[in-house]
Amino acid sequence: MDGTLDHTMLRVADLEGSLDWYQTHLDYEEKDRHEGDGFTIVYLGPEEMHEEGAMLELTHNEGETPEVGDAWGHIAVRVPEGELEAHYEQLMDEGVEDYRDPESCGGRYAFVKDPDGHEVEIVQRDQGATWSLDHTMIRVEDADRALGFWTRKFDYQEVGRWESDTFANYFVEPEDAADEAMSVELTYNYDGRSYDMGDAWGHLCVRLDDLQDDWDLLLKREAEDYRDPESCDDMYAFTKDHDGHEIELLERDPDADSLFPF
Repeated sequence: MDGTLDHTMLRVADLEGSLDWYQTHLDYEEKDRHEGDGFTIVYLGPEEMHEEGAMLELTHNEGETPEVGDAWGHIAVRVPEGELEAHYEQLMDEGVEDYRDPESCGGRYAFVKDPDGHEVEIVQRDQGATWSLDHTMIRVEDADRALGFWTRKFDYQEVGRWESDTFANYFVEPEDAADEAMSVELTYNYDGRSYDMGDAWGHLCVRLDDLQDDWDLLLKREAEDYRDPESCDDMYAFTKDHDGHEIELLERDPDADSLFPF
């Protein structure tokens, strides 16, 4: 199946404050917006986005203050090779919280936090627009099951791994994905810990060619029947991985005036 990662959804307490943070510090622009009954959804991304590039979805539910759990780790954004320190210093000059600077990360990456406490990793890449989404990290309790979920259910392939004495990172993405596409990073800690999902993270979204056909294929492959297309007015659907991370399935019309199917 065609399973390009379309977006990562985060819940935020102050929509305007979060929009200002991402638009000011990461130069994101608003791609689309949907005002619902008691909630607002906004899609963000760099001005110049690759057709397989992923967006960031910010969801604000009126009167709610989301709580960040540890089952989700971070989103990672790209800066050009050799420019990590300069971009980090730029963020510091703009008043962004000094969370994990490049020196503390061996000069290879760095971390900041957005206003809701979502961690944002800064990585160096030769591809993709500056600040574009590189990967989303989620923590899993069983690496074999997690890898099997993505490779068997979605036809993803493992494209990289890093193993230390205490944990391992595995990167998966669709076969033949563009370099500019977003990956999923699976982090597995060897100490057998469990995780709190919280509600500040929403879901990953996979963009499909045919929602119903691909949903039927996922069920044949024993994916969880969480929210089927019919229950979502045949506009989208949701499954879950073994750890409870929600995965939205969306068939998007590239010629539509709005990104939203509703």
